[in-house]
Amino acid sequence: MSQIKNIAIIAHVDHGKTTLVDKIMHHCELFRVNKNPGDLILDNNDLERERGITILSKNISVEYKGTKINIIDTPGHADFGGEVERVLNMADGVLLLVDAFEGPMPQTRFVLQKALDLKLKPIVVINKVDKENCNPDEVQEAIFDLMFELDAEEWQLDFPTIYGSAKNSWMSTNWKNKTENIEPLLDLVIKEIPSPKIMNGNLQMLITSLDFSSFTGRIAIGRLQRGELNSNMNISLVDRNGKISHSKIKEINVFDGLSRKKVESVIPGDICALIGLENFEIGDTIADYESPEPLPSIKIDEPTMSMLFTINNSPFFGKEGKFITSRHLKERLEKELEKNLAMRLEYTDSAEKFIVFGRGVLHLSILIETMRREGYELQIGQPQVIIKNINGKKNEPIEELTIDLPENISGKAIEIISNRRGELINMVPKGNRMVCDFIIPSRGIIGLRNQLLTATAGEAIMNHRFKKFESFKGDIPGRINGSLISMEKGIAIPYSLDKLKERGVFFINPNEEVYSGQVIGENSRSDDMIINVTKTKKLSNVRASGSDDKVKLAPPLKFSLEEALEYIQSDEYVEVTPNKIRLRKVFLDENERKRNSN
Repeated sequence: MSQIKNIAIIAHVDHGKTTLVDKIMHHCELFRVNKNPGDLILDNNDLERERGITILSKNISVEYKGTKINIIDTPGHADFGGEVERVLNMADGVLLLVDAFEGPMPQTRFVLQKALDLKLKPIVVINKVDKENCNPDEVQEAIFDLMFELDAEEWQLDFPTIYGSAKNSWMSTNWKNKTENIEPLLDLVIKEIPSPKIMNGNLQMLITSLDFSSFTGRIAIGRLQRGELNSNMNISLVDRNGKISHSKIKEINVFDGLSRKKVESVIPGDICALIGLENFEIGDTIADYESPEPLPSIKIDEPTMSMLFTINNSPFFGKEGKFITSRHLKERLEKELEKNLAMRLEYTDSAEKFIVFGRGVLHLSILIETMRREGYELQIGQPQVIIKNINGKKNEPIEELTIDLPENISGKAIEIISNRRGELINMVPKGNRMVCDFIIPSRGIIGLRNQLLTATAGEAIMNHRFKKFESFKGDIPGRINGSLISMEKGIAIPYSLDKLKERGVFFINPNEEVYSGQVIGENSRSDDMIINVTKTKKLSNVRASGSDDKVKLAPPLKFSLEEALEYIQSDEYVEVTPNKIRLRKVFLDENERKRNSN
């Protein structure tokens, strides 16, 4: 094989990255004719498939016209920016995918900035040109303006553009001329993306990703910069602080289609996976055994949000989960740190409480969701935004927020965001919809999605991206309504729920088990109220049998994990078990709550 091309596919969420990779794999005949692997092959974990988003970046390789193309599929959500940043280090060029209707979005800007800083060559792919009311030519101009704004160099501004529809498997240099397949895109990759620069010198490779196998342990993934790697070779490991340790490579794998194949050696420029190394981290350099030269380590943006993780100590603990102790929790969070670069862990005075820092509610909720599926039980405190002290002044993270919604209800949305210290900076009509851009503190985004969807009847599409730390914007009004709290442990009786329905909205089903101190609904007033839903009706001989079975109750309000985290107050926890998400007060006993509220 003569050549290697390393490309990363970057874009805003839902612009078609994983779909395009699917079509490239089909075109390069990675699958047998009689095999139907289904759609979105790379989104292979359950969470990715359920949510329809990419969470972890994936590597695959295809062979096209004698050239090996290593493709890296990246996540589109800003919360997983840490994942995008590190894998771009392995690429020599990027395919920037942009929706022909939506045009460049907040995350497009973020990922493009990272790619331009790393001096990568962009190819612009304007996708979904078969959508109604789209304008590919305008989008192309908008991308040029964005690159210019991001200080792209002259050779980067001279980018080629290709149009098409990944879903319908065609690409063309002119969007009006529909072709039969995606070959024009692959030809463009071979023509425009530079081959890896082969430098002379000793062995150098930056570990940019991790994998794990229960047979071989941790696997280091990265691109070989220079020198040669052979199996059973002794190497030096240089960490980000410059400390050198020695290790041995037992086995080398390179990417071959969707899987990996064992090889004896690797040439510079290729992406490989190394088995047998010990005690390495992402950002370490694999260098020559005798005269090691480290590469610059990966710089990752700082986290903006923190949550308290603690063990489940509710009356229902240990009923569903396998891992319920503080030791289990600590080990699992430390394991996550190894591969989740954008996450930080801080220990507290208590052995059973941990502060976990991340990029946003979604970033941390994915971790919580993964843990509950693995059989963990835990409790999570209210998300807190990180406040920094810069030059003696309070500074908080500020985000760029974009909302796409019907024009006739945009006023309501603007009012909601303004109340949360948001500042409208731009409004652009797109057909019968309006795209509004805001600058808003990260605190204002917590719980905003629910409020917006309610106000716009589910029509609003919201995207946000961290911008920078700025001076503190002042107080933001939180949840107005108080909580309905269960008085006793027992079964929620339909009769009681029916008699108490005037008090507010319930979160529980009839005949569901509850405990004292559990938050079972939202009060229609601003204060908390303790209610007894376990109380049965006193029977007398006057009443006809079966008259109480006909109770009509409104369906309860059910939260997803993110919604629950955004909903709770500072004196509440979200209890997460493999099968249930419950809300509760930190102090279950009423007297204890009163003592601690003063």
